[in-house]
Amino acid sequence: MRFQHKVVIVTGGASGIGATTARLFAEEGAKVVIADYSDKGREVSRTLNEKGLDSFFVQTDVSNEDAVIRMVGNTVRRYGRLDVLFANAGVASDGPTDQIDYEVWQKTIQVNLSGVFLCNKHAIKQMLAQGEGGSIVNCGSVHSFVGKARVAAYASAKGGVHMLTRSSAAAYAANGIRVNTVCPGYIETSLISGLKEEMVRYLQAQHPIGRMGTTEEVGKAVLFLASEDASFITGASLLVDGGYTAV
Repeated sequence: MRFQHKVVIVTGGASGIGATTARLFAEEGAKVVIADYSDKGREVSRTLNEKGLDSFFVQTDVSNEDAVIRMVGNTVRRYGRLDVLFANAGVASDGPTDQIDYEVWQKTIQVNLSGVFLCNKHAIKQMLAQGEGGSIVNCGSVHSFVGKARVAAYASAKGGVHMLTRSSAAAYAANGIRVNTVCPGYIETSLISGLKEEMVRYLQAQHPIGRMGTTEEVGKAVLFLASEDASFITGASLLVDGGYTAV
């Protein structure tokens, strides 16, 4: 198992990509900290533990630095170290530049970009203190690379994540800390299932592969980037998008 005895934090671990990825890490032997603003993460952790896996839940607002410090501190108190961070927590937002409320803009940037920065900052501090390297995977998006009408705030934040990853990768490579980004296309989650059928068909058609992705497909890409299979990869952004950005 690739993550035997490794300690992993997954933010946004209560649902969707985060919950699936937390399960995949645990099934590969990791001790997994599920961090989420939603208390639903507690049930995700309970389900894993009932299967004989090792996890615990920490309620966390990633846009609050004190909360992020507590998240890392609780992880180290429970498991003694931190090896991997999947900075996945995020919020969806919609609207063109001339119509989006400033409060929506601020929240999107605070969670989707500043939250990733804060989690990276304090994970890196812990990894440096341990002196044994580590791996960070940030969650970007196809909109880290391409714009689209009505995603001004979201694309701005995800573009920032792409560059934060590259900057951090360059800064900490000599310390054995790898930093990469996974960039999903549109993924089948509860958010998507609530859309009208016409919109679902439209989104499917945007991917040359002819469908949307699954949380399992994204999770497997995250595990690859976090593992020693990707030991010579840092500063990369791996598109898991069914060809969305190829056309």
